[in-house]
Amino acid sequence: MLVLVVDSSTPAVTAALAEVTDRGVVMRAERRAVDAKAHGELLAPAVDAVLGEGGAHPRELGAIVAGLGPGPFTGLRVGLVTAASMGQTLGIPTYGVCSLDALGQADATGRVLAATDARRKEIYWAVYEAGARVTEPDVDLPGAVAERVAALGVGAAVGEGAHRYADVLGLPVRDEPRYPPAAALVGLAAERIRAKLPGERLTPLYLRRPDAVAAAGRKPVLR
Repeated sequence: MLVLVVDSSTPAVTAALAEVTDRGVVMRAERRAVDAKAHGELLAPAVDAVLGEGGAHPRELGAIVAGLGPGPFTGLRVGLVTAASMGQTLGIPTYGVCSLDALGQADATGRVLAATDARRKEIYWAVYEAGARVTEPDVDLPGAVAERVAALGVGAAVGEGAHRYADVLGLPVRDEPRYPPAAALVGLAAERIRAKLPGERLTPLYLRRPDAVAAAGRKPVLR
C-alpha cells in the first residue's frame, strides 16, 4: 500500500512516499526543507514532488500518516490540515503519530531525550528507552527539563531542541536525527495501516495556547 507521510511540527517541512507491505516499509521518495516561516508555501510542492519522484498518482494512495506534534500552532496545523483534506478528498484513512515518538526511535544505549524547539526559549520533550516512551510529551524551560532528565537517568539527547540548548541540558547530543524522520513516522503507524484500521481524527498536540490569540475587545480610542 502506498502511503503519504507529512510532518510540519518543527522548522523542517517533511513529505515522503512510502510503501507498506506485510514484509516491512520501503521509502520511495522524501523531501525536507527547513524554514520555520514557510510551512504553508513548502508543503504542497513537497507532496507533489515525492508523488512525482515515486511515480504515484494521488488516487493510488491507500493512507496518509501525519506528525501530530507537539509543535507551534501555525506550522503544525499546516501539515494536519493538508493530511486531513487529502484524506477526505481521496476517501482514504489518516493516521496520526506523535512527532517526538519518531525522534525517540533513534538507536541509543539507555534512555534518550527527544527535544524540539517550542520557541519562547522552551522545548517540547519526552524521554524514550529502546524506542518506547517513558514520559508523556511536555513543554518546559530547558533548565527544568535538565533537572527532570537527570533524575530519570537519561544519557543522551536527539532533536534540534537538544542542539539549541545543549549547554543547558548537559547531555551528549547525537547529530541525527534533528527532525522527525519520515521512515519512523510511517513505521509507527505501519501496524494500523496493515490492519486497515479506521482512519483517525488528526488531533494536534499543541500542549499550550497558540502564540496568536483573538483580541479580547475593542481598544479605547484616545482623543
